[in-house]
Amino acid sequence: MPVAGTTTLGGEIKATNRAGPASAPAVESNAFMKLGTHCAVLGAALLHCGMAASGAALPGDSPRPNVLFLFSDDQRFDTIAALGNSHIRTPNLDRLSREGTTFTRAYIMGGLQGAVCMPSRAMLMSGRTLFRIKENLAGQATWPEEFGRNGYATFITGKWHNEAPSLLRSFAQGKAVFLGGMGNPYKLPLQDISPEHTLINKRTSGEHSVKLFADAAIEFLKRQKGDKPFLCYVAFNCPHDPRIAPKSYHDYYNAHKPPSPPNFLPEHPFNNGEMTIRDEQLAPWPRTPEVVRQNLADYYSYITFMDDQIGRILKALKDSGQYDKTIILFSSDNGLAIGSHGLFGKQNLYDHATHEPLIFDGPGIPKERQSDAFCYLFDIFPTLGDFCSVPAPEGSEGRSLAPLIRGGAASAGRDSIFTAYRGLQRAVRDDRWKLIVYTHINKTQLFDLQNDPVEMRDLADDPKHAGGLERLTGMLRNWQHQLGDTQALTTNKPEPLAFDFSKVKRDKKAKAIE
Repeated sequence: MPVAGTTTLGGEIKATNRAGPASAPAVESNAFMKLGTHCAVLGAALLHCGMAASGAALPGDSPRPNVLFLFSDDQRFDTIAALGNSHIRTPNLDRLSREGTTFTRAYIMGGLQGAVCMPSRAMLMSGRTLFRIKENLAGQATWPEEFGRNGYATFITGKWHNEAPSLLRSFAQGKAVFLGGMGNPYKLPLQDISPEHTLINKRTSGEHSVKLFADAAIEFLKRQKGDKPFLCYVAFNCPHDPRIAPKSYHDYYNAHKPPSPPNFLPEHPFNNGEMTIRDEQLAPWPRTPEVVRQNLADYYSYITFMDDQIGRILKALKDSGQYDKTIILFSSDNGLAIGSHGLFGKQNLYDHATHEPLIFDGPGIPKERQSDAFCYLFDIFPTLGDFCSVPAPEGSEGRSLAPLIRGGAASAGRDSIFTAYRGLQRAVRDDRWKLIVYTHINKTQLFDLQNDPVEMRDLADDPKHAGGLERLTGMLRNWQHQLGDTQALTTNKPEPLAFDFSKVKRDKKAKAIE
């Protein structure tokens, strides 16, 4: 049976459309823009002046919008029905996509350790790029701090992976907060933020943590009377493993197993540097379609359960009378392989690991619009700050997507995306082409994304693409220079290209990456 307080499996919580005319469906083009990171700081200083010109609300002008930020854990882009996946049920995320603007090319910049979600969340909260963050955010201001300083009631429930001091700096209120990376949702350690701004009421979840996070958000929303704008951040620990949803969800997907991904492989074809990390030991080698489909069924079960909890939160927001005054944001910290390219984890730079869903819905957000503009997760809070008249914290480098959302000049986007994983992998992509460099084995991959969007046909050894390789390598080096990434792209002592899985003793009780 479903958990008490949930809707039925895959049930959409209905809500009336927001005030204002719906925009005609549109797709925004990706755009070119090269700005130094100093522009983000300058833009923050000029933000209040720019707000009046752009039409966004200023304090004393009209009420500033609330923010409901819904954030999942390890959810790849292609796991929302409205975005093209007919094998999954996500009616509430579908509705957000229909009623808002979806960015179809949103990425994480990467990570310099296996627990990629930790640097991802540090970048999100600070607005800083990968090589300028401290993963515990020590001495680095966060966007929620700025929201609090600028009159917002700030609240968190769910996962915080960047240590307690930065949590307590960032949010004034919090309930059912999980300080850590992963755990059994029925046995998750939780605590609250006290009025004195300390952590109290340490306990074990008992009930499913995803439902408890929704309960905490609903309780907070019920207290909001409209006298002060709020930032409500709901960070689900889902669909990160262990993927445990109530039985009815698993029953449904066990009877309707999704197919293997189109880029399924039994084994990754070469040594990418992280062949036996904990995430890769969650299934035996060689991977089989049966094992992959079961893992995807569990993954989808968890996402649909989360979607039902999101429906409960959206209903509570509507019941509070704040729905039409609230920007709703949904995204995830990173993607996941689960059989794609013979991998299972997020410690790689293929699209399935670095590409996330990103949806904005609310006042001033066009309906039924998709934008293919390149963006990063650390652009989210600068965008919210733009809409909410909140200036950027010191060091924030993200770019506001508000001009693109408002349908403004196409020059508000990027012409390419750079990603990195530890000292092992670097990648860059533009509209059509993608380059991945494996620094420890002196190997390069080249993909034509227009004709091979699932990255299965490596063209790097084709002589007719030599010029393209040179161009993308130059683009990659330029990104490295701008970001302060000093990693060499080749080594004098390369490791073997091939990897022998027969010599690996798999740990069937693979420990969590914290």
